[in-house]
Amino acid sequence: MLIQSQCSVLSPIRLTNPHRSLPIISRRAPFNACRMNGAVVISTWLGRKKNRGVTVSATEEQSSSLNVQKKRKVVDHICLLKAKEDLSDEEEKDMLDFLYTTQYQMRGILSVSLGRILNENIDKYTHAVYMRFQRKEDIGKFYENPFYLRVLNEHVLPYCHGLTNVDYESEVEDDIIPIFRKGEEFNFGVEFVLLLSLVDNASGPVEEALVSLEGLIMGFPSIIVQSTQGLNFNPSSKEFTHGVVIRFRSLDAFEIFVGSSEYKEIWKSKFDQITRKTLSLHFSVDPVGSEIM
Repeated sequence: MLIQSQCSVLSPIRLTNPHRSLPIISRRAPFNACRMNGAVVISTWLGRKKNRGVTVSATEEQSSSLNVQKKRKVVDHICLLKAKEDLSDEEEKDMLDFLYTTQYQMRGILSVSLGRILNENIDKYTHAVYMRFQRKEDIGKFYENPFYLRVLNEHVLPYCHGLTNVDYESEVEDDIIPIFRKGEEFNFGVEFVLLLSLVDNASGPVEEALVSLEGLIMGFPSIIVQSTQGLNFNPSSKEFTHGVVIRFRSLDAFEIFVGSSEYKEIWKSKFDQITRKTLSLHFSVDPVGSEIM
């Protein structure tokens, strides 16, 4: 079966550093990274069966360039689903395949990852979908797109009895790999979704807590590929005020981070007093389907 996809139309992307790399995995490391000579590879969702290890080296000039990386605004979209208990494997595959391939049918979608949630949660969500858009206008058009509405009505809602959307604006490095989340680093791993309801009258402590979390994430560069966080602007999900998405290199990497004393201390000292509700979910980004719908 031939696969034909549409690329999203972006304003010009400046490749501030075309040399990319994979840091060597370790438990804890100082905040440094390195670049690797080589071409940018844009991969598809299909055929990702085995991860690959990469050993890299960095020059002093490349390492210092990290301090001047330009940023680009993006909009991240989280959709959580509650599938019916009698959902069959075939129905699940149909639902996820159609959701995944919306990126090939409409403009504005830069990246998609989705899968079955691996941990139990009090709200009984079973599946998660993560999408990235170029700007707020794109996600507004997405919700009204006839193709997406047809996918929702014919291939999602018949299998689910609950759906929650959270959208937030964030910034990523202004380079093709972190923007589109494509290539070797993003082929595998675990997506960690953290939704928060933070108190409205504690703007200072809220900002301090989020900055502390971001600083902690920067302290684990060898096990975290990318992270974003932002204020939820979706009016249909007032239950949550903030969203966080962290891509880990593996399930082991995810467990190292959430099990670390540093992560637990931040929650105890920064978040406990200002948080009304927390919902944390994670899912594998290994492909769950095999063809473009």
